Amino acid sequence: MIKTTTALLFFILCSCTIAAQDISKTIDAKALAIQTKLVEWRRHIHQNPELGNREFKTAAYIVEHLKLLGLEIQTGVAKTGVVAILKGGKPGPCIALRADIDALPVKERVNLPYASKDSTDYLGQRVPVMHACGHDTHVAMLLGTAEVLASMKKDIAGTVKFIFQPAEEGPPGDEEGGAPLMVKEGVMDNPKVDVVFGMHIESNIPVGELQYKSGAFMASSDWFSIKVKGKSAHGAQPWLSVDPISVSAQIIEGLQNIVSRQMDLTKAPIVITVGKIHGGVRNNIIPEECLIDGTIRTLDSKMQTDVHQRIKQTAEKIAEASNAIAEVKIDTKT
Repeated sequence: MIKTTTALLFFILCSCTIAAQDISKTIDAKALAIQTKLVEWRRHIHQNPELGNREFKTAAYIVEHLKLLGLEIQTGVAKTGVVAILKGGKPGPCIALRADIDALPVKERVNLPYASKDSTDYLGQRVPVMHACGHDTHVAMLLGTAEVLASMKKDIAGTVKFIFQPAEEGPPGDEEGGAPLMVKEGVMDNPKVDVVFGMHIESNIPVGELQYKSGAFMASSDWFSIKVKGKSAHGAQPWLSVDPISVSAQIIEGLQNIVSRQMDLTKAPIVITVGKIHGGVRNNIIPEECLIDGTIRTLDSKMQTDVHQRIKQTAEKIAEASNAIAEVKIDTKT
């Protein structure tokens, strides 16, 4: 976490008035001095996770620390987001640094003193909550970066905008949220942002290393929902039904054939994952409907459009072959 925080600082201070030779030493010393705080921040946030659009305690915790730095602070951005502005001592561009702050409905299964024991209501269900995607670390990194940069304010050429974004994993249900809502509410303006940096940790990368590549690195994240409409009947008389569960199973298999047999994976990878399927209320009744939910990850915009069309066509044609109806909805998140 220290190494990644140092990298964030270096991006900013490369344009400051300190001699380039001294930047690395200055950053290393200041980052090392707050290492204990970084660990404390990360563990506190990890132990107190909150889902998207519900990050009230997390936002308050962030604000509590930012206030000590004398920054201009905006709260309630995109419902629970926080934005802080640091004006440097010299004229220059506006650089934004972004961290996501929400957790996931996942159960933590490790025996650590700061492990999450929290649970909450999510779409009508009681679910466990944990930071399973590193957002707790991202928040700590950005808080640390803010503290170090605030201490070097006079040396910074330009403005730094710290963006703590809620609902990166997507807002619940039909709510607005996340980056689209932040942009809609003007986070890229006043002052106008010239460039944004948003780093992501990766558990498969050894501690102390940074990795990068040319072209796209992080995939777009789209959500899809397929409602399969059939005809209900008794489980003992399936010939009287149009079984939406059976049709859904064929659709799920068809979606994987899109990836393995229809897309040019030498150009860029694509992932289609079904994360939820629900249909029926009893084990001896064939239901009238079945719902399939999942995610699509792409690294190329043309392939993204193409795979959306293929998902729609695949679901509709497979359903049609069994006299069912498939209604496909794709929500482009990022």
